[in-house]
Amino acid sequence: MKNLLYIGNELEPRGGSPTSIDSLTPLLKKEGFEVKTSSAKENQLLRLSEMMTSIIRNKSWADVVLIDTYSTRNFWYALLTSELCNKLNLDYILLLHGGDLPGRLKNTPKLSASLFKKAKLNIAPSLYLFEEFQQAGFKNIEYIPNSIFLKDYTFKPRKKLKPKLLWVRAFAEIYNPILAIKVLEELLKEYPDARLCMVGPQKDESFGECFNYAEKNKLPVKFTGKLTKPEWTALSKDYDIFLNTTNVDNTPVSLIEAMALGCPIISTNVGGIPYLIKDQKTGLLVPAKNKSAMVDAISTLLKNQNLAESLSQNAHNQAEKFDWEIVQNEWKEVLLG
Repeated sequence: MKNLLYIGNELEPRGGSPTSIDSLTPLLKKEGFEVKTSSAKENQLLRLSEMMTSIIRNKSWADVVLIDTYSTRNFWYALLTSELCNKLNLDYILLLHGGDLPGRLKNTPKLSASLFKKAKLNIAPSLYLFEEFQQAGFKNIEYIPNSIFLKDYTFKPRKKLKPKLLWVRAFAEIYNPILAIKVLEELLKEYPDARLCMVGPQKDESFGECFNYAEKNKLPVKFTGKLTKPEWTALSKDYDIFLNTTNVDNTPVSLIEAMALGCPIISTNVGGIPYLIKDQKTGLLVPAKNKSAMVDAISTLLKNQNLAESLSQNAHNQAEKFDWEIVQNEWKEVLLG
């Protein structure tokens, strides 16, 4: 098996939601790959320094360097570490994350070309990014979806829905968590027994905004903070509708998990979401930042049990394609090829 040096932002050791490097590393190790990772440093400069140092120290050991690549400020980590790989004649593979990478291609075309074209391969976790990169002229692009262990998710058919809403994401402005609370506020006018549970760590000031708004308006919102995967999947049994309120997205694992659990999904129709959720078939899609449309979609589900059951079962069937037992073979083919 090959030696892999994985460069990314390890959030889980610092109490954040697991990122790709946190989730994929143990899976690759289990398949027999030797994997070293960098970095879990919280300070951005120290993190970059450790990433660069790791590449230099392991230049003779590593067969290939995996680099998590985002559209936001973490883009610069990928750019700088990839340039170092080029100077050291190290092959690198970019793992593409973030629904706004197509915007990065358009806004910084020269830097993007330098980064992505020199990569041995670019791995897109969604057909959305795969198609966007193909259309931008990149030939070194492969699609390998995000994965879950399907056996870890107990499917619960929703026979009779109640207005009990579940939201699972980090509290960050791009995920628009305040929309979920305002949707609940509106929903209470017709369904006074409506409830909302929000699961996820604090990433920016959006948590304070959500908490203060719920407190001020005396809304029935439960904030759990960060939960382990077994904790929140067990919690999901008490809720009947899964909300995804994001403004920008790729293929979030939380949606794949909700599909596996049988929790009917209502999501904003952005980025890679429509490649994952088919409207009226595996979930309901609404425009971003549209409170009324999301409220109407919830009401539609609550009043149409047959639709809810159909969405739940179809989504579960779709989730089977993301099982690690299937996806692992695609990783082996890429890394051993």
